[in-house]
Amino acid sequence: MDAVKADFLARISAARKPPVLRRFADGSFLSRIGTVEVRVIECEITIATTAGRHTGVYRLATTLLDARRYPASELVTLYHERWEVESAYFAIKKSMLGRRVLRSRTLPGIAQEIYALLTVYQVIRITIADATETAGADPDRGSFSAALQAARDQVIQAAGVIADTTIDLVGAIGRAVLDHLMPARRLRLSPRAVKRPLSRYAYKSLRVDRRTYKATISIDILSTGSISP
Repeated sequence: MDAVKADFLARISAARKPPVLRRFADGSFLSRIGTVEVRVIECEITIATTAGRHTGVYRLATTLLDARRYPASELVTLYHERWEVESAYFAIKKSMLGRRVLRSRTLPGIAQEIYALLTVYQVIRITIADATETAGADPDRGSFSAALQAARDQVIQAAGVIADTTIDLVGAIGRAVLDHLMPARRLRLSPRAVKRPLSRYAYKSLRVDRRTYKATISIDILSTGSISP
């Protein structure tokens, strides 16, 4: 982590008993894992649906040590959104690749193609975030498909390739995003299936609930004896 100057936020095992070196006002505490100083956040998350309520206790560790700049509640909310990475995989495989396999047949070619896909994906996501920020909208409402199609149109039309013209590629993509804003995302969940049976019809005999439910979530930071940093 030091080599790339990156911070992390991850869940740690409940069996681990990190030492409490110092407590912060937001309920988190300073600790150490190996040689790395971390802040530990313990929280209780309750998800309620029409099918019932489920409560779980989570212990998170992060190298973001400034409790004022990075409050525990915000970090817990951020961690809860980690599954949105699945949306990234879907956008790359479905929207960008059209479910086709990579063209390259050599390891260097595969690496080059993957880096190209990730670069384009990141640029489009940055454009979506910039565009929605100007409108005061949540970036989740920005349509990746609309942005991707607008970007493709700019390349196909060779828009702004002449040196003495005004290049407005980002503006064109941003306008397409704002013209096709999606409704605010609702919190929904499906019961987790550990492994799919060999036959899809086995769900009936196993009585596996495959429905999707609207949900509400509440987060409580667990702390005892907190003191100001």
